[in-house]
Amino acid sequence: MNNDVSKINYLAVIVAVVAAAVVSNGWYSSFLFGKKWMALRALNAVALADTKVPGWKVSVELVREFVVAYVLARFVNRLGITDWKGALRLGFWVWLGFPVAMLVGASLWDNKPWMLVPIHAGDWFMKMLLMAVILGTWRRIWARNSQ
Repeated sequence: MNNDVSKINYLAVIVAVVAAAVVSNGWYSSFLFGKKWMALRALNAVALADTKVPGWKVSVELVREFVVAYVLARFVNRLGITDWKGALRLGFWVWLGFPVAMLVGASLWDNKPWMLVPIHAGDWFMKMLLMAVILGTWRRIWARNSQ
């Protein structure tokens, strides 16, 4: 196992962040789950008033995605994942252990509509798998080229 943080490819992390942002934009578009998400948010009067996303929230979201991709890159590096199958396994287990657990907790304790859980969990599922595959396969290509 290699724990050398200097071997994290930041270009791969940035590509993973951009890919995650694209997937999320599609996920919450009116073509997929955007209408249902907005309807469920309408159950909350504060969320209903907040229909336009301010720029600072977009910036915070990008930083949040960068942190997730960076941590995932560290897992990929630490576990020595260099293929898409291992990356998918990692993405699945990280998704199940973190976003899903937190989303269920938010619905359970913050009185959020339960139907938001599968919508948000699906978004995170797609992002975690995509980021893990990008980081895992990029690492394989990078490791092969550096030998």
